[in-house]
Amino acid sequence: MNIYVGNISWGMNDQDLENLFAEHGTVTSAKIITDRMTNRSRGFGFVEMSDGAEDAIAALNDAEVEGRKLVVNESKPRESR
Repeated sequence: MNIYVGNISWGMNDQDLENLFAEHGTVTSAKIITDRMTNRSRGFGFVEMSDGAEDAIAALNDAEVEGRKLVVNESKPRESR
């Protein structure tokens, strides 16, 4: 399952994100989206999990990590126009 993670602290990196979700199941990939020009975090990312995704969403949505409340939910595919 692909999971959207919003309101990520600017100090977190991909590995931090993976470690956070690994406590709840098997993480296939974890990626924080960065600005192409500045290479700074855009404050959100995606985590793909092969198991434990529902537990991770339940446990981490609204959880405070590094002073910010995470927004965690199942990622929905973008609507094609």
